[in-house]
Amino acid sequence: MRNYFNVFTVIILLMMVSISCKTKVEQTSGKEKKKETIKMASMPGPPAIVYKTKKDYFHLVPVILSDDKSKIVSYPAVSDIYRSGKYPYPTRLFNDYLLDNRGITKNVAFLSLTYEEYGKLEKTPTSEELFKKIIDKYPLLEIYKCGLKSDYKNIVEEINQMIQEDKLKME
Repeated sequence: MRNYFNVFTVIILLMMVSISCKTKVEQTSGKEKKKETIKMASMPGPPAIVYKTKKDYFHLVPVILSDDKSKIVSYPAVSDIYRSGKYPYPTRLFNDYLLDNRGITKNVAFLSLTYEEYGKLEKTPTSEELFKKIIDKYPLLEIYKCGLKSDYKNIVEEINQMIQEDKLKME
């Protein structure tokens, strides 16, 4: 029985791989010219989160709270604040919208610490220490999940166009 289950599992996995991969062969008249395009299964990546806040929190470090806002469930390590020679500030978009570069959700809150101040700390504070530094538990006016960042060729240009055409959709 177990062998049948293993065989069945392998067959299902092979079917999934064959469905998610596509090979296209093009032939032109005269000289036989083949062009192959292989489309692999989409790799997950960071979501494209667009948001607007009540105040300007651009330079402040975001943390993620529990649904009831009673504790921090996610926050960056000090070593995560400065990567590839820059801070992960959000990208400014049209009409005061921001494109997230840190990993926020609808449960975001902002600390009283700037990225620069946080990055200079000797060690990552505990969630309890950081909770005392929250300045706004309800900073969002709007938040939108716009697919994956990898879905875009020029994410800033394309999302700005969505903003101008009022095509953002609530998360």
